Amino acid sequence: MARSPHPMHVDRTPDQERLWRKQRLALAFRLFGRLGFDEGVAGHITARDPERPDHFWVNPFGLSFKLITVDDLLLVNHQGEVVEGAWPVNRAAFAIHAGIHAARPDVVAAAHSHSRFGRAFSTLGRTLEPLTQDSCIFYEDHVLFDDYTGVVNDPEEGKRIAHALADHKAAILRNHGILTVGRSIEEAIFWYVTMERTCEVELVARAAGDVLAIEAGVAADTARLVGSHEAGWFSGQPLFDWIAEIEPGAYGSSEPVA
Repeated sequence: MARSPHPMHVDRTPDQERLWRKQRLALAFRLFGRLGFDEGVAGHITARDPERPDHFWVNPFGLSFKLITVDDLLLVNHQGEVVEGAWPVNRAAFAIHAGIHAARPDVVAAAHSHSRFGRAFSTLGRTLEPLTQDSCIFYEDHVLFDDYTGVVNDPEEGKRIAHALADHKAAILRNHGILTVGRSIEEAIFWYVTMERTCEVELVARAAGDVLAIEAGVAADTARLVGSHEAGWFSGQPLFDWIAEIEPGAYGSSEPVA
């Protein structure tokens, strides 16, 4: 089983690191497919190329998350040109992710899809409250992008989303869905999965009655423990162990990188 060594404790050549990121990215799409985060042709996850920081790997437009392999991934530059790959790129993926990767050199991966509860929560036009321990992951570390203007096809819109995101780990895109970023693919994906579930929990709790939020000081202390980059990377490991075991086809023609 190819478990992820901590990014700070790994020594790979650029080619090995590139293949590792592509393999984790393909597994991430299979994971999103298994969790029901796909919705037609909507949604995209990106991983920055280790040698070309103004290029990122992304899913081809129109290919099911459930079928994506390493061989299918596209390399796209910040001008929206497909540098490697035979499929077209989703224009929204380019517009959103190019803006984020350009604005945030620390971000290795970014994830956005039209998952059910993220979409539902986005219609409230508000951020998440610290209602549970898991909610505290996002305490004072996510934003509301409060300006839906239609399908994001304009790179300027992507820049505005990146500006609103600032140095936070996640954004709620009003009337659209949720978006997360991370210094590793595992971190970005875990933030997305747990944010989707946190949206669900808050929606259910509010439907049941009045909610009781965690006190600000306790929420902040909890956030430091469960919301760090290392915590996100570590919490993502079981998800990737599971999906690698049940979706070996994600590797395509490549062999798992140790």
